[in-house]
Amino acid sequence: MSETQAEERLTVYSDYVCPFCYLGRKSLDRYQETREAELDVDWHPFDLRSQQRGPDGEIDHSVDNGKDEDYYAQARENVQRLQEEYDVEMAQEIATDVDSLNAQLASIYVKEEYPEQWRTFDEAIFAALWQDGRDIGDEDVLADLAEGSGLDPEAVRAALDDDDLREHLNEQFTEAQRHGVTGVPTFAYEGYAARGAVPPEQLERLVEGT
Repeated sequence: MSETQAEERLTVYSDYVCPFCYLGRKSLDRYQETREAELDVDWHPFDLRSQQRGPDGEIDHSVDNGKDEDYYAQARENVQRLQEEYDVEMAQEIATDVDSLNAQLASIYVKEEYPEQWRTFDEAIFAALWQDGRDIGDEDVLADLAEGSGLDPEAVRAALDDDDLREHLNEQFTEAQRHGVTGVPTFAYEGYAARGAVPPEQLERLVEGT
């Protein structure tokens, strides 16, 4: 990668259980296809369910997250609209019963230990949830996705029990909050940001100022 390309880094804050993160990735792919030079993209995890997560790390669904039925109805409508706009088929519009914490642990492990294989694994996690309706919080599912991505499934299982890695992931969540990220997806580039599954044209304006 040239020095010029390395400077063009788009940071994407994302959570696998966010349907708009999946759709935002599709928009980003479309924008990438219009570029002559490849854009360097750096993924950062975000815990969309942090307000409901207890001290043991489990989600307490009895905690009010401020999202009522009207919110989810509107979200489903928006997801359906964007599916049509980006020509994407999805098995479900919302995944409120799925916890992405294990998936993010596995993802950050692969990103740091096997960066060349991370994108394949990352896409497999997204597809498993949004294309196939699988529970990406399940250890067996993640091990299967790892094996399908050319990774050692047992190494990924071990990563899920690594307390140091879990603390590192929590630090990544905190860092996102320090950078003012309150929702996902958030696309950040040179001090500017766009939030939501914005169209490719908006990503172009963010990066290229056009």
